[in-house]
Amino acid sequence: MTIHRQTLEVATEGGIARKIAYIATNAHKAGFPGLFWLSGFKSDMASTKASIIADWARDWETAYTRFDYSGHGVSDGDIEDFTIGDWLLEAETVFLEKTGGPQIVIGSSMGGWLALLLARSLVLSGAGDRLKALILIAPAWDMTEELMWKKFTPEAHAALERDGVYYQPSEYGEPYALTRALIEEGRNHLLAGRRLDPGCPVRILQGLRDPDVPWQHAVALMELLEAEDVHMTLIKDAEHRLSRDSDLEVLKGMVEKFVVQR
Repeated sequence: MTIHRQTLEVATEGGIARKIAYIATNAHKAGFPGLFWLSGFKSDMASTKASIIADWARDWETAYTRFDYSGHGVSDGDIEDFTIGDWLLEAETVFLEKTGGPQIVIGSSMGGWLALLLARSLVLSGAGDRLKALILIAPAWDMTEELMWKKFTPEAHAALERDGVYYQPSEYGEPYALTRALIEEGRNHLLAGRRLDPGCPVRILQGLRDPDVPWQHAVALMELLEAEDVHMTLIKDAEHRLSRDSDLEVLKGMVEKFVVQR
């Protein structure tokens, strides 16, 4: 098993490439799909869940690819300068250039939204057979509209219009800098009101006490998905991070079933 930690250049419409950091673990266990991790907003590829999956992939000799979006982790840039479209382009680039064969795409929070957008892109391009499954952890689909803009106070709306940025208090540390560009560009990627067939099974892991992505939001996603094999696991006392030992055991169980499935 070989682990590569390096950077990848992502071309932009303006012709100026940006560099993002990624880690790819190449394994050669016959018949096993790879794992592809998509982090949440302001999270990174060294997070608890991403690292636990790395340990699991090592033990099972399974290929595993993860990266930091621009403005996140050890990748270049300031988070305020990027939007959903930028991070989706990075996800597509890493997936197509640094993975091979069928992949289980695991998306956490915002990464769940990006996983769905990536799946749609692959299906439309005729590469849907690259998807073994989607595993979505508290998926914050359409978050810029449904979980941000529509829930902002009048004061937050005013700050976005006046300053182009709103600093939202966070339980996880420093306030989140949410830009008007993030909200407005996010509208190009909304899933609400459209049917989506990702072309593969979907598993959703959701906490009932999640204050950031309410469980009702995850249930609404199930109604959008046209795939027949869609299941949700609700954990009664779990919050948004789903990083307790018991939560992680459930997540690993989901991954394992698809990896060893023939």
